[in-house]
Amino acid sequence: MGVLVTGGAGYIGSHMVLALLDAGEDVVVLDNLSTGFRRAVPASAEFVAGDTGDRDLLLRLFLTHRIDAVIHFAGSVVVPESVVDPLRYYGNNTCVSRTLIAASVEAKIPHFIFSSTAAVYGMPEKNPVAEDAPPSPISPYGTSKLMTELMLRDTAAAHDLRYVALRYFNVAGADPEGRSGQSTACATHLVKVACETALGERPCLEVFGTDYPTPDGTCIRDYIHVSDLARAHLDALRYLRGGGVSQVLNCGYGTGFSVLEVIASVKRVSKADFPVRVGPRRAGDPAALVAQSGRIGEVFGWKPELNQLDTIVGHALAWEKQLIEWRAAS
Repeated sequence: MGVLVTGGAGYIGSHMVLALLDAGEDVVVLDNLSTGFRRAVPASAEFVAGDTGDRDLLLRLFLTHRIDAVIHFAGSVVVPESVVDPLRYYGNNTCVSRTLIAASVEAKIPHFIFSSTAAVYGMPEKNPVAEDAPPSPISPYGTSKLMTELMLRDTAAAHDLRYVALRYFNVAGADPEGRSGQSTACATHLVKVACETALGERPCLEVFGTDYPTPDGTCIRDYIHVSDLARAHLDALRYLRGGGVSQVLNCGYGTGFSVLEVIASVKRVSKADFPVRVGPRRAGDPAALVAQSGRIGEVFGWKPELNQLDTIVGHALAWEKQLIEWRAAS
């Protein structure tokens, strides 16, 4: 049987493809390359250029490749952008997901793994935040993901579909073997932006707000290594294939780092100083968001392997250096 990975040419999706191939799975990648990169998909995976919202294409792929599981990454992911352009996010995230879920039901695909987000929690009353905290997203991005979770819940109650929705916290780092990483131009991820600045690819790093109710005034986030996250999806797939019931689970380490602490780590690992300036807060940014992370270990047996901040930064920095070398050689 095969696994369909939507958005498999993107940052997290490409790491998922690597984890699946390393585990001996047959993988089909569906990506329209609007933000992904064809080079991120290994030759041993079948690549199909197309839209995840194309029902007819989905049904052909399900039939041709004997797909038994969907892992859904395709979508838009920039929180401030979602505030400015909410309808794009409801289109790319919610509407496309609805088409994919419907096609999965029509093709009798039994297993579905969804790339959700900690943004569904909004500004939680306490941190770390557990899965049973009431969702209250403060951005269209978070709302669009929550709507897909609800569609999965209701669809699973009505049809023979079991799912796992993984609520990611802040994903960072790169494949330790240097096979993939965050390649998006003009990315907004703090670790990537800080690494680019340390390597001279940006003139300075902007900190969005220093007046939050946190120890140093900057936002606190739970950073998870992208390869640990990919392993969590692999564990979810094994769990579903083994007869596991549907789940909604946090993906984080349960430890928070402030923006200034991340900047200090990048300076420490890169051995480079770089200018930092303070800007205004961004819309849709909660002061702190840290996972209560025990449940995923209880359900899957998942254990993090790369959960040191300097390790995450080191792999991200190595990837940025590799990108610079590629651009210089092209």
